[in-house]
Amino acid sequence: MDTVAIGTSIGGIADRNEDTGEVAMTIEQVFKGRDFVRTGDTVQAVYFGDVAPGRVFLLSGVDPSELQWSCLPLANEKAIDYVKTVAELRDADPVERLKYHMAYLNDEDTMLARDSYDEFAVASYEAVQDLREYMDHDQLVGWLQEPDLATDRKRLYLTMLGVCGSRDDLPMLEAMLRSTKKSTRGGLDALIACYMTLAGESGLSLIDELFIENRKAAYADTYAAIMAIRFHGTEGDVIPRSAMLPLLHGVLLREDLADLVIPDLARWQDWSQIDRLVTMFEEADPQDNFVRVPVVLYLKACPLPKAKEAIEKLTEIDPDSIRRASTFFSIPTPDPEVTPTDASVIRPKTVMLASTNHDLAIDSARMLANSVIVNPTRGAIAGQGAVVPNPVTWLAVMVMAVFSCGLAMFLVLTGGQTGTHRGLIPVTIQPQTTPHERFRHDD
Repeated sequence: MDTVAIGTSIGGIADRNEDTGEVAMTIEQVFKGRDFVRTGDTVQAVYFGDVAPGRVFLLSGVDPSELQWSCLPLANEKAIDYVKTVAELRDADPVERLKYHMAYLNDEDTMLARDSYDEFAVASYEAVQDLREYMDHDQLVGWLQEPDLATDRKRLYLTMLGVCGSRDDLPMLEAMLRSTKKSTRGGLDALIACYMTLAGESGLSLIDELFIENRKAAYADTYAAIMAIRFHGTEGDVIPRSAMLPLLHGVLLREDLADLVIPDLARWQDWSQIDRLVTMFEEADPQDNFVRVPVVLYLKACPLPKAKEAIEKLTEIDPDSIRRASTFFSIPTPDPEVTPTDASVIRPKTVMLASTNHDLAIDSARMLANSVIVNPTRGAIAGQGAVVPNPVTWLAVMVMAVFSCGLAMFLVLTGGQTGTHRGLIPVTIQPQTTPHERFRHDD
């Protein structure tokens, strides 16, 4: 916004401009844009609700040459004081701002609660960690026990519990992980990540038991575990990658999920799986061979002569997959902080958490994980390192996107009577989030 201020309505509903819906407001306090508006000025803002004289609004204006105003009613003195304090803290230390907002996370005023939540959603994990001494552990645990807790809130509270909690919380978290209730399992990726943070390496056996080794685990549940593992492997500093790699190797045994973890193995420079991936390529059904492109990208990223020899061999089997991998996707760039090796012993990487905890449509993540986008989780558990774009990647991805949208629309209009395809799974697509927007969207 170009300008933000607090204003009060001058007249009542009888004074509204019937053509534009505008109501006259007097500027009481200016937070931003003092070059464009001053205290005491009268402005016209569009509002169709109650405009009793003297009602207080938060006004936002755009286009300084001819300011267009929108407004949000401030229900009571608490909301007014909240807005004023937030404005004063705008340039304050992030920890001080979050400390103020933390008191409103579960406020009865939903506007204040949501705004405070959003402040955490765009904060760095480092700032959240610095709040540890101010967090109320028991309060967080109490909130997590609420049966109707929204999933986005649950993700935030689990992330905070991972900061201020201890191993004493593990029995509660394990019970949540083992629960079959949908309400309890909401935000599963954040729940798994929190459990792993507090349990450390010793907690991997439970994650393996419930979501990796367990072939009856739901597709989405195993995917959530992958997200948690990816977070701890790329941005966590609690569990060594060498301890988590066996879990990713276990995912390779799941035909429906194997392609999601292959790029991670390449970025972590785990070159121990060449033989297994070559076998997967060879045994892939020609009519359902989506795993072949990630395998090729893994081999292209691998610096070992064995990988080059494998590509030559696989080219004879399926030259089209080799061509697609070279044309439409970019090679996963190995993590620069990892020591190259052909074994599965990888140094852990200590990096600040950039973003956590959101769900994405699994097929969307599948495409992103294997293409030019290096942050496939976007919120659930993110951060994959950089990749080098292919010269024609962007054009190719745009063409593929248009084709996919057209195909999806065709299937919708025809009721799906043309048959099904593995890549078209009924999922709920969520809006993309900004890089640091961790907990923003509900399931």
